[in-house]
Amino acid sequence: MSADLAARNLHAALTLLQALVAGGVRQLVVCPGSRSAPLAAAAGLLAAQGRLVLHTAIDERSAAFFALGLGRAAGIPAAVITTSGTAVANLLPAVVEADYGTVPLLLLTADRPAHLKGCGANQTVNQEAFLAANLRWQGCSDPAGLAVCAPSTLRELAAQALAHCCGPTLAPGPVQLNLPFDEPLHAAAEALEVQLLVAAQDPVPTGASPAATNSTAPPPGLDSAPPRALDPARPGLVVAGPWRGQPAAWPGFLEALQRWQVRSGWPVLADGLSGLRGTPGLEVLAGYDLVGSQLPPALRDQLGNLQVLRLGPLPASRRLQALLEACGGPQGLVSEGDRRPLDPLGRCDWQWSDGLGSWVDAVLTESPGARPGEAVEGEVGDARAAGQAGAWRAWETRLQHWLDQQLLGSAAPWGEPALARHLARLLPADRPLVLANSSPVRDWESFTPGDGQPRTLLGCRGASGIDGTLSFACGVAEAAGGAVLLSGDLALLHDSNGWLWRPQLQAPLLVLLIDNSGGGIFEQLPIRPAAPAPLDFERLFAMPQAVDPCALAAAHGVPSRQVGDWHQLEDALAWGLAEPMALVLVRTDRRADALWRQELRRMACALADLP
Repeated sequence: MSADLAARNLHAALTLLQALVAGGVRQLVVCPGSRSAPLAAAAGLLAAQGRLVLHTAIDERSAAFFALGLGRAAGIPAAVITTSGTAVANLLPAVVEADYGTVPLLLLTADRPAHLKGCGANQTVNQEAFLAANLRWQGCSDPAGLAVCAPSTLRELAAQALAHCCGPTLAPGPVQLNLPFDEPLHAAAEALEVQLLVAAQDPVPTGASPAATNSTAPPPGLDSAPPRALDPARPGLVVAGPWRGQPAAWPGFLEALQRWQVRSGWPVLADGLSGLRGTPGLEVLAGYDLVGSQLPPALRDQLGNLQVLRLGPLPASRRLQALLEACGGPQGLVSEGDRRPLDPLGRCDWQWSDGLGSWVDAVLTESPGARPGEAVEGEVGDARAAGQAGAWRAWETRLQHWLDQQLLGSAAPWGEPALARHLARLLPADRPLVLANSSPVRDWESFTPGDGQPRTLLGCRGASGIDGTLSFACGVAEAAGGAVLLSGDLALLHDSNGWLWRPQLQAPLLVLLIDNSGGGIFEQLPIRPAAPAPLDFERLFAMPQAVDPCALAAAHGVPSRQVGDWHQLEDALAWGLAEPMALVLVRTDRRADALWRQELRRMACALADLP
């Protein structure tokens, strides 16, 4: 009977995974463990048959962020298999990011059966509660164990998991299947051979992925019809936050935004992670983070009546938020399927969650032929719309020309603000760029132009943590065929286990490390004492670490180079981009760069007041 139960455990695990593969899952990460052995063995059998791509990881946190990167880049949920106990707790940081960042992520956590719960059995914990607050859905097989479930029950469990993961009711996000297994767990060789034949008889799925299917038909929103409270014939702005739609939805979103801009003339203030900077045929403004509402007088005077169309989550820029607070006209928010509230400022009059395409279709149907300054049927058009758009473009051109002089000129100092602008021009546009949280993502938003090369930009901006930066970038590279990561030293060190992905990566990853000896973001906050004081800023906030990043990378077989000026940077980038995995280390002075950022913002505001 023991041998039979072990075989039935394996057969049930294989049935469940076959159903997930048939539903579109293509990538699976396995972490070590005994309780999860039937799932791991089933995954190995399917990988041997070419049904899925199998990755292995010793660190559950790293595994989850790797799968998160796969899901973000591809729009298809990747699965993670873990054993029971604290292994499940280590998934939480990635689950939180998947929740708030709307990334499909599937977690298969092995557990003890019901008769071992609540009696002090080893490694038996309340793991059903660990992730619950951030899940789209949690499914569980029969508490007695997966082996007692009928095949139809397992296939239905897989179908529900994929449906909730890919967002028909809210938005794509994390799903947990908590799967009890009773002992014995390890099938004999004969059972493995039998199940290998079973796996070989299962047809290779050819259907569309669940993510691609759902992303083209968003669910019903909060209202029965799109709000039409913004008038494209009158002055306004579009503010685009980080992109959180699925990859398959991007072309339709971009086409709708271009139609809205052609009709309204409204400038687009685009967050660095919006993916819109450099988009051909779209007028994008990027200098807003330097000045916020401290605009030239001609633009400042317009704010009282300015309309705002917000797209997606609110950008993190405090200066942009101040600008939105100063805009006195109506504001509306459109998301790509995320029905949760996304307006922390409380300024939006409405939120439409069925995507920009449906909203633009509804609004422009009422006035399909008008242009800014022309009359809308039944109303009087406002000629100020065209003049307002031209004034914003002129200010952006002036500001970006000034930034070129400050950051790209021969006299520009070596430092992080200039580095962001240089990299926007030097990095190849065909490789996705992953921006780590804290300073790198903020500098990209502040100091890169709106008309640079169009590129895919990705980051963990849902919850803005630094938990799995390197592992996430490895997952993006694997799914996209290559990537570049721009990270600070503490963020990279926080996920040093991410280097362990090197032997398994099938695509190149270049890691650009800004090493400023600690948390540079804290230098930009008003917490450093101006004079000697009881507060030990370095110990409590900056926390520099005595670790050689190049030596740490070398210990994992990753080559590195260090650069200290602009000429070395270009050569090092060419070298690193040709390597399977490489580290380019850029040393900077966080205190000097913090003061430089302050000076640039002060000068930009002063520039706005010049005639």
